[in-house]
Amino acid sequence: MPTKPHFDDLETRSATERAADLAKALPQQIARAQGLSGYGDSLKEVDAAQITSVEALADLPVLRKSELGKAQAGQAPFGGFTTKPVYEFSHVFQSPGPIYEPSSNDPDWWRMGRFLHAAGIGAGDIVHNCFGYHLTPAGMIFESGARAVGATVLPAGTGQTELQVTAARDVGSTAYAGTPDYLKVILEKADAMGVDLKITKAAVGGGALFPSLRAYYEERGITCLQSYATADLGNIAYESPAMEGLIVDEQIIVEIVTPGTGIPVAPGEVGEVVVTTLNPDYPLIRFATGDLSAVLEGESPCGRTNKRIKGWMGRADQTTKIKGMFVRPEQVAALVAQHAEIEKARVIASREGEADVMTVQIETANGDEARYAQSVADLLKLKGKVELVSPGSLPRDGLVIEDQRSYD
Repeated sequence: MPTKPHFDDLETRSATERAADLAKALPQQIARAQGLSGYGDSLKEVDAAQITSVEALADLPVLRKSELGKAQAGQAPFGGFTTKPVYEFSHVFQSPGPIYEPSSNDPDWWRMGRFLHAAGIGAGDIVHNCFGYHLTPAGMIFESGARAVGATVLPAGTGQTELQVTAARDVGSTAYAGTPDYLKVILEKADAMGVDLKITKAAVGGGALFPSLRAYYEERGITCLQSYATADLGNIAYESPAMEGLIVDEQIIVEIVTPGTGIPVAPGEVGEVVVTTLNPDYPLIRFATGDLSAVLEGESPCGRTNKRIKGWMGRADQTTKIKGMFVRPEQVAALVAQHAEIEKARVIASREGEADVMTVQIETANGDEARYAQSVADLLKLKGKVELVSPGSLPRDGLVIEDQRSYD
């Protein structure tokens, strides 16, 4: 069991201390990335010594997962984005795409120990790990975290629910790791078998933890906390016992940007999660996750002082087919960039009769509707209605393209 409230002193740093540490670590990470073939010339002109803050990162290009896939196709398996050759890593994993990810046996390489500690898991616990071990890295991500906090692991995976119950009973599993809903499947099977399990803690991820499901576990004496992690980045953010948002991990930097761009949104607005890692083996710089979230103001009541995000709020890729043509968020961003007086734009797809209609709402104090209509046709490759709206009137919900058509 954890004997101290926090995993390490990094979690309770002051804003000044955290900024000072970042000012030292970030230029070193940018310099590592500049030496990697995967980045090509994208960081060539960057003065790494000047990238000392989150704000300074905003001038660098965004790296998308599709670019990783293209690079890996030409330079297998990691596309020139790692600082070590493949044979110096302990594992190679494959995600859909396919995208290949490295792994190392270095202590807590995925940084999941911080989350498991927050979930109350530690020495003396036996973790029933139901994340997959086959090709994808989720099982190993949580196993490395369990090792970091001194817990024992039962590598259970999924399926064969009756055997899961039997193993959990015989081994004495006290904690669960896996998707939020699969623990309920195990518990219901245990009930049907007349077996009492000792699981009192759950560390979940890879899906939505609905309030009703958390309440179900709580009624059964199980405290369930969630994390937000990806195969490329490892742990991004995690829930503490305060259950107020997700606290950003100490070895990454999170930005929230307008989808389709690298431009940070205003505090509290919904946007795409972009992550920069401080992992020296795999320096991903401004890696776009494709997920939507927003910054939660203030600090967690649990005493951890890092930035918080509201959790997963949908996908940022809002590419939508209108009149048989795809309209993409980056096209909308290009429209905004072409006219300095435009503050924000939103494309709405609707139907009139049996025909698609595209309406482009443009936030501007003053402008020429006809000129914007021509820009819409040029950049979005479609003609549409243009509506001028007052600055600040469009929702700050992360949507750049809103599809109002019913598919029922």
